[in-house]
Amino acid sequence: MAKMDDLISLIGRYRDLGIDSQIDYEKFYLYSIITHSTAIEGSTVTELENQILFDEGITAKGKTLSEQMMNLDLKAAYEESIRMANEHLAIDVDFLKSLAHLVMKNTGSAYKTAMGDFSSADGDLRLVNVTAGVGGRSYLSYTKVPAELEKFCDWLNTARTKEMSIAERYNLSFDAHYRLVTIHPWADGNGRMARLLMNHIQFEFGLIPSKVLKEDKEEYINALITTRDRDDITIFRDFMTSEMIKTISHDITNYIKSINGSREKGREKTGKSREKILALLRESPRMTTWQLADQIGISAKAVEKHLARLKAEGHLRRDGGDRGGVWVVEMKED
Repeated sequence: MAKMDDLISLIGRYRDLGIDSQIDYEKFYLYSIITHSTAIEGSTVTELENQILFDEGITAKGKTLSEQMMNLDLKAAYEESIRMANEHLAIDVDFLKSLAHLVMKNTGSAYKTAMGDFSSADGDLRLVNVTAGVGGRSYLSYTKVPAELEKFCDWLNTARTKEMSIAERYNLSFDAHYRLVTIHPWADGNGRMARLLMNHIQFEFGLIPSKVLKEDKEEYINALITTRDRDDITIFRDFMTSEMIKTISHDITNYIKSINGSREKGREKTGKSREKILALLRESPRMTTWQLADQIGISAKAVEKHLARLKAEGHLRRDGGDRGGVWVVEMKED
């Protein structure tokens, strides 16, 4: 629980800082989730390239059509998932198949088997057996998939209705991810679907969504395999919690750096404006607020604030009234 306690604490700081209240936060966070999810499946499209693809419809040079369609499909699936999460719809087999269809719409394949034809592009459940890579263990027999998927949905819908803490809600989303990928209902797209379902549950509960970072692909796969081999869900929960801690810590650090950088720029700009005011008043002590504003390129109100501060700090004083008086620069500003 120590890791989860750390995560909950970080989430509190994240929200206290208002990181998730920034303009376009949800959009760009979603773009990042999509980019990392497809990268785990082999896409080389970057977050910036996806932003341009999604917002401008401009494809990236040197990227294949297949990997760009993979990203566009997953974006459509996430948008539908968010809509359905807001409606708190029951999660059944048809629900999952409809999302799988969107995930694989333009990159899925048609299969002809002795048991019949099916298409991953249509979200159909597999009618073939699959293994987890070269030399890997076989997943559940395709004949058992429909019944196991029904049982999975029953478990998930029951769990979603219970009163839960934030930690329990995150663990439910991690468990759903692991269970779905273990059933492996489709011939293609199981990883993207498992991560999408995890995020779907998080969207529904108003949680900060989890990302599986592309640079942690090997650790991610190892966590899934080890959890299965040892039949110990805490292994995958710990991995996902650590992944969230890494993501949120990184976002907090970058946010604080950007805010401090903006403040430094603001102080630098303020200092330059004050220097200009003093220089102008040395040459022309009778300049008005409006004339100073026009010369410097800032508002008259901003000039008034600078003048008041310069007077308070002893750099400037006024001899005479507002109409007949002059400004006297007392000393050079360091």
